Amino acid sequence: MREYLLTLCVTAAVTYLLTGPVRKFAIAAGAMPPVRARDVHREPTPRLGGIAMFGGLCAGLLVASQLTNIGELFTLSDEPRALLSGAGLIWLIGVLDDKWGVDALVKLGGQMIAAGVMVLQGLTILWLPVPGVGNVALTPFQGTLLTVALVVITINAVNFVDGLDGLAAGMVCIAGVAFFMYAYRIWYGYGIEAAAPATLFAAVLMGMCLGFLPHNMHPARIFMGDSGSMLIGLVLAAGAVSVTGQVDPDVMVEHTGSVKSAVHTMVPLYMPLLLPLSIIAIPVADLVMAIVRRTWNGRSPFAADRGHLHHRLLEIGHSHSRAVLIMYFWAALIAFGAVAFSVRSSSLAIVLAIVLLSAVGLVVLLMPRYTPRVPAWAQRALPPRYRRSGEEPAVAEVTPTPPGPGEDPVPAAETAEEPEREPVMAGLNGATAIGERRQFTRPKKINTHD
Repeated sequence: MREYLLTLCVTAAVTYLLTGPVRKFAIAAGAMPPVRARDVHREPTPRLGGIAMFGGLCAGLLVASQLTNIGELFTLSDEPRALLSGAGLIWLIGVLDDKWGVDALVKLGGQMIAAGVMVLQGLTILWLPVPGVGNVALTPFQGTLLTVALVVITINAVNFVDGLDGLAAGMVCIAGVAFFMYAYRIWYGYGIEAAAPATLFAAVLMGMCLGFLPHNMHPARIFMGDSGSMLIGLVLAAGAVSVTGQVDPDVMVEHTGSVKSAVHTMVPLYMPLLLPLSIIAIPVADLVMAIVRRTWNGRSPFAADRGHLHHRLLEIGHSHSRAVLIMYFWAALIAFGAVAFSVRSSSLAIVLAIVLLSAVGLVVLLMPRYTPRVPAWAQRALPPRYRRSGEEPAVAEVTPTPPGPGEDPVPAAETAEEPEREPVMAGLNGATAIGERRQFTRPKKINTHD
């Protein structure tokens, strides 16, 4: 565990330290596209955050290769090198898209090629345990097709959900934590060394997201862009493919006692192939809804719009931060619920807890402007924005005073009450909406000598 934590910390530190210089480079390189109609930020923000994340990935894998226990993975398995090869290719395509823009079909082809590169180096699905059926061996063609499909779907699911500050990095980090817990339990709890690469991938993925989040939280100073969203999507998919393709279900049977128990234990990993990826079910659901919505309206599935889940949360009245926290909640509920189900699939308490938390999440989701009502003596315990003042302050009427001797009468317009100005909304990236500017000119100096 200590070596995994060291790898995580090194990855996070390198990603965090590189993000600042990468932001300056992105500004100098002009990787700041203008604000589009579907964007929620109000001022141009640099992209290319994926450069820092890729640097953290390389640093994490380099440190892991020098450690005592994890270092053996690099000699016994080609999976770390397969991940680095596919990640480098998908990262390069993302950088080109962030700077100059790449056609959607070209990106799709690049994603398939990156997945194919990993398959050629051994990172592929070999068998699939299906509940009620048992272990199903896959032919090389079936395994390749399933692996490429899983990688492409996961990459685009993460890319689609990257629409609010800190949303994609936070949700993938939550999925990475849940995945790390599951893979580490298989490796350490059952002694199955084939799950060690997936555990390493999850640790590196958490470090990449944690190191980038401080720069990407609202208001974001830099965006990860496609170079970052496609990268973390590929790393997450590689971890799922590694466990799915390398962990022998027969070994799981020896530790769990029966085929039924082994299948139940591995259900959270193989549900991703059917849903796909229960640990990122929210981004996948958003991806499916977007494809259906755009196709139904006669548009291309790759045509961007403002119909994503995070856009809908903003439309019904949630603030930016609250919308992100709600998405975090649902991602954590599904991911950790799947892990808990793999540990105790027959426990009724887990099912009841998931149902109860889902009800709480629905209440929060449908009450965007909820203000707690508490007695006056408990007002200080609430955040300032939720405190209620007892009475509105009285506004004294201003009555015009009669002009004195030698004074000009005061115009009525100056004595009238000044109308209230509309509050100016703060921009989503630190900018402030500026209305009409009033120009004040100095009064002309009167020459009394003329």
